[in-house]
Amino acid sequence: MKKTVKILSVTLMLALFAGFSTSVFAQGPPPPPPSGGHGQTTNQPAGGGAPIGSAVTLMLGLFAAYGAKKAWDARHKLDE
Repeated sequence: MKKTVKILSVTLMLALFAGFSTSVFAQGPPPPPPSGGHGQTTNQPAGGGAPIGSAVTLMLGLFAAYGAKKAWDARHKLDE
């Protein structure tokens, strides 16, 4: 009996989660094209076409430095 109740409750929770999560995917309509602004006849790309290569490199470097510091601290904590 307990197994049946557990299976039914898990199934019900998954069904409710799937049912309620579909409203999360809703998006509004796309913005209208600009009225001749900025010298373009179509919508501008998101972010204005800014390069992200240097920011990604910087972020990866910071992540590596943070990981190295955590490893350094963990190693020195073992020595104590």
